[in-house]
Amino acid sequence: MPRGSSLFLALALPATAWAAPGIPAFSSSPGAGGTTQYTFSIEALLLLTSLTFLPAVLLMMTAFTRIVIVLSLLRQAMGTMTAPPNQVIVGLSLFLTFFVMAPVFDKVHETAWRPYTENRIDLAQAAELGARPLRAFMLAQTRQEDLALFVRLARIPALNGPEDTPLKVLVPAYVISEIKTAFTIGFIVFIPFLIIDMVVASVLMSMGMMMLSPVLVSLPFKIMLFVLADGWNLLVASLVATFQS
Repeated sequence: MPRGSSLFLALALPATAWAAPGIPAFSSSPGAGGTTQYTFSIEALLLLTSLTFLPAVLLMMTAFTRIVIVLSLLRQAMGTMTAPPNQVIVGLSLFLTFFVMAPVFDKVHETAWRPYTENRIDLAQAAELGARPLRAFMLAQTRQEDLALFVRLARIPALNGPEDTPLKVLVPAYVISEIKTAFTIGFIVFIPFLIIDMVVASVLMSMGMMMLSPVLVSLPFKIMLFVLADGWNLLVASLVATFQS
């Protein structure tokens, strides 16, 4: 099994896999009248609560944000309303995210997950080592202006280098950089479909068919253009290339 897939499966393990050794989830004690009292440890409760935020945290620190926004803007540009449906867009975005992030996940697996499972490091050390590849990935995709903005807003001391940027500053800077990049790509995607809409609207107006919706007429032409140009191939290749530059 590839190492990137191993990391993905590891993230889906129950909460006990991430718990530090020696933290019991439940404890029991004898009560009055032969009863038994059960208590839930606060450490396990905090761990389970933090796991609910894990998907959102991971999605914000990966390529998912850019990919899902671009695919959503593509659907709006084509005017196909609900085709492809949200489930397909989110699913394709997730698999493209795993494809793009595979080298980063491999580094996390080698430097953090494997030593942790072999009991060579504890959970805190694994978290610190695992954050380094993600930090390097986000720094490569974050604009300096956005990073400087959050450094200024956080009022943190001067950093020795970008690699010393704390995650509380880097993650929001990375997210807004991804959103701007995604909207820039979306603008480029919109242009050919906008031209088709304008041409169709002009033709219908010149023919006096103003009661006919231009969107209804241009939709087949936009779908045909996208299919003939092998649009999915071009778009996905361009998206992946933006993370490799």
